[in-house]
Amino acid sequence: VDANGGSGFAAVSVPIAAVRLAQGVGRLIRATGDRGVVAVLDSRLETARGYGPFLRRSLPPFWYTTRSDVARGALERLAKS
Repeated sequence: VDANGGSGFAAVSVPIAAVRLAQGVGRLIRATGDRGVVAVLDSRLETARGYGPFLRRSLPPFWYTTRSDVARGALERLAKS
């Protein structure tokens, strides 16, 4: 891939990471009544131009934030319910 001007990382590693991330989320939320919080604490999901958006698109529809106070609030609401 690299020899042809492509990126081996983008062609191999990123799709594998997308599948693993989606599988991890799927283990938390299995049915429509399930609730949970998935926290990805790796800033590259937000900052990596090429693969960050690709990884986010690999996930089911979800509410997304980069603000820690908002994420904490979601966790607190989940704990109370």
